[in-house]
Amino acid sequence: MTTHAALTHSRALEVARQALTVEAEAILALGPRLGEHFEQVIQLILSCSGRVVVMGMGKSGHVSRKIAATLASTGTPAFFVHPGEASHGDLGMVTPHDIVLALSNSGESDELNAIIPALKRQGVKLIGMTGRPESSLARHADFVLDSRVEQEACPLNLAPTASTTAQIALGDALAVALLDARGFRAEDFARSHPGGALGRKLLTHVRDLMRSGDALPRVAADLSLLEMMSVMSRKGLGCAILVKDDGQVGGIFTDGDLRRLIERGTDLRSLTAGEVMSPNPRTVAVDALAVEAADLMESARITLVLAVDEQQRLQGAVGFNDLMRAKVI
Repeated sequence: MTTHAALTHSRALEVARQALTVEAEAILALGPRLGEHFEQVIQLILSCSGRVVVMGMGKSGHVSRKIAATLASTGTPAFFVHPGEASHGDLGMVTPHDIVLALSNSGESDELNAIIPALKRQGVKLIGMTGRPESSLARHADFVLDSRVEQEACPLNLAPTASTTAQIALGDALAVALLDARGFRAEDFARSHPGGALGRKLLTHVRDLMRSGDALPRVAADLSLLEMMSVMSRKGLGCAILVKDDGQVGGIFTDGDLRRLIERGTDLRSLTAGEVMSPNPRTVAVDALAVEAADLMESARITLVLAVDEQQRLQGAVGFNDLMRAKVI
């Protein structure tokens, strides 16, 4: 093995850039090769009453795990089975209702080829993703996804690099096409990602975070300004909300509004809540996603929005700090 002492920074950059170019070209070459077989694979998976079982050995095995995870998180039930373990009992995880997606760049993986007869006896449909359409895997597969590359990104053209990148990209294309065909929505995606920031943004609604009931600083139009200030102080939301007799929002008065009155030298003792309210406060539907409330606050440069029902009746209020505590923002 040669020493690395002769490797210069310029050489390292040249090799790295060439590797990226080779892999980018490998991905771009996949598109024109997609055709009728790809569409048939999509229809086959959509009509499957079982799951997609993804298999592969070595580097293809690592890619298989990723493809299975992507499919499962985008509406297509899927899981990974190691071909070597399948020969020693794990094949029992595969049912006749399932579909097997087998990955092998050469198409000659001994472990995969060993279990193909058993899969065929069960009547399991087999999709082969391979770089060699003339391989054993391709000959026995019901459908073939062509993942061949002209060369590996490895300077020796040996290490699986461009070929595994092509497999990942083709797997992503499959998952995205299925996602679109199923009408998969952001809300559906969030249900399989409830634990992270994405889940919080897509699953948390305004009603989950808002202050409501006695926590709201509700006031009537004829309440004196001094009495309204007392309500604001007790509720601690930094505002008072004018509520009409029918429950609809009539206006809002904030700490900022109070400061501006004081700066103008206004006689606070002579004013009522109705006289100082700002009409048409920013509102959001009570069933809206919390992230929508965050977007409204950001665009309007405010720190609180009111939650209303379909009749514009006050249901609650959600502030910037509420969104922060829930890690929506």
